[in-house]
Amino acid sequence: MTGLSRRQFLAAGGGLTLAGVLSACGSPVATSFSGGQPSTADVIFWHLFGGGDGANMATMVQKYQKPSQRSVEATLLSWGNPYYTKLALAASSGRPPDVGVAHLSRLPLLAQAGLLEPIGDQFRTSGITEDKFTPAAWKKATVDGITYAVPLDTHPFVLYYNTALAKKAGLLDDTGDRLKPMSGADDFRNALKAMKDASGGQFGAVATITASPSTCWRFFSMVYLGAAEPLVTDQGTKVTIDQSAMEEAFAFLQSLTGSQKLMPSTATATTTSSLFSQGKVGFLFEGVWQLPTYRKVKGLQFNIEPFPALLGSKPVAYADSHSLVIPKSSGRSAVRTTDAVNFIKGLLDQSTLWAEGGHVPAWLPAQKGAEFGALKPQSNYTQAAFDAVYDPVGWYTGAGSDFQTAMGSVVASVLTGATSPKQGVDAIRSSLQTFSTARPPVT
Repeated sequence: MTGLSRRQFLAAGGGLTLAGVLSACGSPVATSFSGGQPSTADVIFWHLFGGGDGANMATMVQKYQKPSQRSVEATLLSWGNPYYTKLALAASSGRPPDVGVAHLSRLPLLAQAGLLEPIGDQFRTSGITEDKFTPAAWKKATVDGITYAVPLDTHPFVLYYNTALAKKAGLLDDTGDRLKPMSGADDFRNALKAMKDASGGQFGAVATITASPSTCWRFFSMVYLGAAEPLVTDQGTKVTIDQSAMEEAFAFLQSLTGSQKLMPSTATATTTSSLFSQGKVGFLFEGVWQLPTYRKVKGLQFNIEPFPALLGSKPVAYADSHSLVIPKSSGRSAVRTTDAVNFIKGLLDQSTLWAEGGHVPAWLPAQKGAEFGALKPQSNYTQAAFDAVYDPVGWYTGAGSDFQTAMGSVVASVLTGATSPKQGVDAIRSSLQTFSTARPPVT
């Protein structure tokens, strides 16, 4: 299949209207539909980075432009379904940006729709080869045996901890900065209890449960996938729930929010930030992208580690990756393609700057370099990139998807105690039946 119909775009993108896309008159988005390959700069680049990541990316683009003598027009678009709909629409029209950002969890649909250029010879000539990337990320960038994206990073769900409280709780190793090794559910619960006692507060840990289904989904996935295989297989069309493992995972989560009150059963983003920032809890379960936020908290001393193994024998790090793709365009010249490849290489070479946002570089020359090794706490959780597990493959899964919202909502209900572990399994199964039997936009 070489393109998507308009109806298919809308189905894939979660409801963005074409009129809404075209209303962005004068923007690179509108330009892409007006006829002719966009050429207002040597490289047209679409991304979804705001905040600190946006500032870092802007710096990286600027640093690339000067020595390369090539101009780059970078456009920030709203992330989630709207972004992927715009990218798919532009690619299908044959007038996409030269380079775009895509979460690897969203890559299969774009690749299977024939909207992306493979990572071919021109990349290899530039030194962009499999052996120079974190294996888990490169594998996720490969669909049906063909690699379609250049991974930029891995951003896992990790374990933040207050170092002063951890010391008081006796959880630090001989270095006085890192956690003692933990393994298994009992070790983990005991660590949370020690943190609770050390803080003198109501809880030992916190995570944003209320109004953040994605956080709940990440937390649950990390626990469940330690003991079971993905929830769906066969491109998301077959439900493969392990009933026993899922009930065990839900029971474990409820043991944290239940009678021992090791973490609150509901917590907004504000509650979560306040409890950890003020030292009222010792642990925070969150993504690495929140690192810059907590660094701004005056007086807060904290560190970050990967989660230990919980239900299984090996640690699992739920993660996603930002990647760089070249959308297909029959109108793109060879010169523009070369500029696009060189731009991607230029961004990879600045991976350590990108890591300041909390991300682990996927580019091994940077990840193994002394500069990143000295970057703390980022280099403490590098192993999480190698233990990474992503959303299961399916046209409806991935970052910012309705799937994550649906799954996470069930998990949140289990955490509050309103839903029993068995009821949680039933609710997950019912929701997955709906997703897995819906007609995919790409066949």
